[in-house]
Amino acid sequence: MRFYFIRHGESTANLLREFSNSGFKHPLTEKGIEQAYEVARSLSSLQVDQIYSSPVMRAVQTAEIVAESLQASVITTEALREWSVGIYEGTTDPLGWELHSQVQDDWFNRQKFDSKMPGGESFHEIQNRFTPFIDELTQNGKNSNHNIVLVAHGGLYLAMLPVIFKNVNFAFALEQGFLYAACVIAETCPDGLYCTSWCGVSLSI
Repeated sequence: MRFYFIRHGESTANLLREFSNSGFKHPLTEKGIEQAYEVARSLSSLQVDQIYSSPVMRAVQTAEIVAESLQASVITTEALREWSVGIYEGTTDPLGWELHSQVQDDWFNRQKFDSKMPGGESFHEIQNRFTPFIDELTQNGKNSNHNIVLVAHGGLYLAMLPVIFKNVNFAFALEQGFLYAACVIAETCPDGLYCTSWCGVSLSI
């Protein structure tokens, strides 16, 4: 069973540097639309069982473009939403971005997983919605050759993929990053989920 974790294309929120992780606004830019079509073309030969998407507009639009190419349906789920920044949602406040970086530093470098922005989500709270969702998909597709596509966000992926992959840690994920409309591929093995390609970088199982 293989998972294809895709980040959304560039959106107007990204250009504005606005926190936009709830609601349904800030569409893809023209560049973001082309990025979505590009990743769709790269997967055009794939037989996909299902596409799951964050409910945020930029992810949904990316997922719909991929779905049209692959002739698959899209299901939105809160499990794939970008992590909450609390009181800074809808703002471009530089202090919010400073706190955002500080919280990520707490998670990735200090193992302070309860750290969060005021009113936002901690690492553990994100994990409590993301990991069970992936576990359920894995269990349902056990001993199959299903292909599942998921469209979500860079922040979510950088925090959560090192948790669910047996062969990726935070240091590697942060070093590689996760560009717009890039794709990480993973496959199931008897002892868990392994990353085979991180945004074009091949990994061994």
